[in-house]
Amino acid sequence: MDLREKAAQLPLAPGVYLYKDGGGQVIYVGKAKVLRHRVRSYFSEDKLADVKTGSLIAEARDIDYILVDNEKEALALENNLIKQYQPRFNVLLRDDKTYPYVKLTRERYPRVYVTRRLRKDGATYFGPFFPANLAHRLVHFIHRHFLVPSCKVDLTRYHPKPCLQYHIHRCLGPCVEGLADGDAYEAAVRNVRQFLEGRHTDLARELRGRMEAASGEMRFEEAASLRDLLATVEEIEQRQKMAAAKGDDVDIFGCYAEPPLVALNLFHLRHGQIVDRREFFWEDQEEFDEPQFFSSLLKQLYLDQQFIPAEIHVPVDFEDRDTLEELLSEKRGAPHGGRVEIRTPQRGQKKALMDLVGTNAKHSFDARFRVLKPSSKAIQQALQDALNLPVAPTRIECFDISHIQGTDKVASMVVWEDGRMKKSDYRKFIIRTVVGNDDFASMREVATRRYARLLEEKQPLPGLVLIDGGLGQLHAAAESLEALGIADQPLASIAKREEIIYVFGQEDEPVVLDRFSPILHLVQSIRDEAHRFAVTFHRSRRSARQLTSELDAIAGVGERTVQKLLKQFGSTELVRAASEDDLAKAVGRAAARKVKAHYAHCP
Repeated sequence: MDLREKAAQLPLAPGVYLYKDGGGQVIYVGKAKVLRHRVRSYFSEDKLADVKTGSLIAEARDIDYILVDNEKEALALENNLIKQYQPRFNVLLRDDKTYPYVKLTRERYPRVYVTRRLRKDGATYFGPFFPANLAHRLVHFIHRHFLVPSCKVDLTRYHPKPCLQYHIHRCLGPCVEGLADGDAYEAAVRNVRQFLEGRHTDLARELRGRMEAASGEMRFEEAASLRDLLATVEEIEQRQKMAAAKGDDVDIFGCYAEPPLVALNLFHLRHGQIVDRREFFWEDQEEFDEPQFFSSLLKQLYLDQQFIPAEIHVPVDFEDRDTLEELLSEKRGAPHGGRVEIRTPQRGQKKALMDLVGTNAKHSFDARFRVLKPSSKAIQQALQDALNLPVAPTRIECFDISHIQGTDKVASMVVWEDGRMKKSDYRKFIIRTVVGNDDFASMREVATRRYARLLEEKQPLPGLVLIDGGLGQLHAAAESLEALGIADQPLASIAKREEIIYVFGQEDEPVVLDRFSPILHLVQSIRDEAHRFAVTFHRSRRSARQLTSELDAIAGVGERTVQKLLKQFGSTELVRAASEDDLAKAVGRAAARKVKAHYAHCP
């Protein structure tokens, strides 16, 4: 049975259809109010004349389908299947910038983290947060005022001493027996939950009660701390009330395309103010159908999100807009309330704002695909967003280890600062304590030596420490920093073959950037420079060792004579080729005769 015949026998009911190739791989997923009518339309002359549809039908060998009760269920199922199968004929969401959540873990001693991935692990997630660094600022606030940590310490057992965070009053110290009172830690976690849920009135009431109780028991230092925290919480609550009165939450899309390349910008308005911008890029849109493009994009972007804005503005209308509006309105529900509207503004301020987003999309297209050089500040901000860093790094120090079978082990450190490589700050290291081929131990030694010296000289730490290697090298460097008492130092590594970036503390969420990403290009260039510097140093060390070893084998020639020959000629080949008179000028006639006699018997 060919595909036309199979399409003619599909049910007259809503559902999702899946085109498969000869190997059974899903190559396209679509949804339909009436399956038979929609799938049969693919075989009309007009549709087959379309390049994308013609290519799809030419490759398809089978059609599968799933029945559902209504069009809304079909729309939701289509989105899930697209994310599951990643069919190459569908528009797939490629996101260079996902927004973070704050995660409150479910442990004996809960902790808070910034994360960009939601998991079904029993933890509570709050967000997403706009702009991205807001999540980091909130977690920093929690460390400072509630003393609930983000550390990676194993809290299933006790440790002999607390880390630096306890000593600077950013943690209650649950890692050491007897430091953290169970009731006090539970109260702190409860306050964190109230704070992140926005229940500032409840939080203020509890803080006021604890403050008055501490004051009544003459624990005045604790009461003063609670008083300051209470004042901060009340100020935050007042700011939020003022912001809520300014306007609605709106997402505005703008797009620029030169098929197969597409750039899209998304502006987030919260309470009537632009709070952040988001970029998306595609390289495979041979036949760019803008209505279909936005239909697929909005489903993938919003159907799995916890927060949905009241309005979404797009440059074109599309077929299933009403159904998507209804489904998103149901998802939005409480506590946000109200209907979600997908609009295409035609005039006025909203149209002008959407045109502005479109202009930004054009600029993003040029910056990505025409390789315009971004400013140093823009690079730093993009790096912060891509790697989920607490601040935009102005200085990056990158390390690499070089050796052959564990011999002549050396390391390099190169520096990127304010948009360029700073060669005056490059450093070379000879590995001193490691025996054999152990890159992890070598990395621990180098990181310890570098940052122990910075601490001793009271020099600032870099915005990012970058390691050439995978998770093993990353964790080795992290162990060194932890041993030095350095906490919260941004640390990342880039694996050579996969070009995957691992950020310490977020190893289960590796950063995978597309090959056009300027951030990937930046990280690769810094990594490659560290590798070049390390290899060059290693080769010079190995050459010097080999040369010294060969000259040391000459009978009657001592160490001082060898050093004179090295200084004068520089290589074994030049020593071998030199005449006896030239050698005599450097080391004397007697030594020159011994050198020439040695090489005469070693052709």
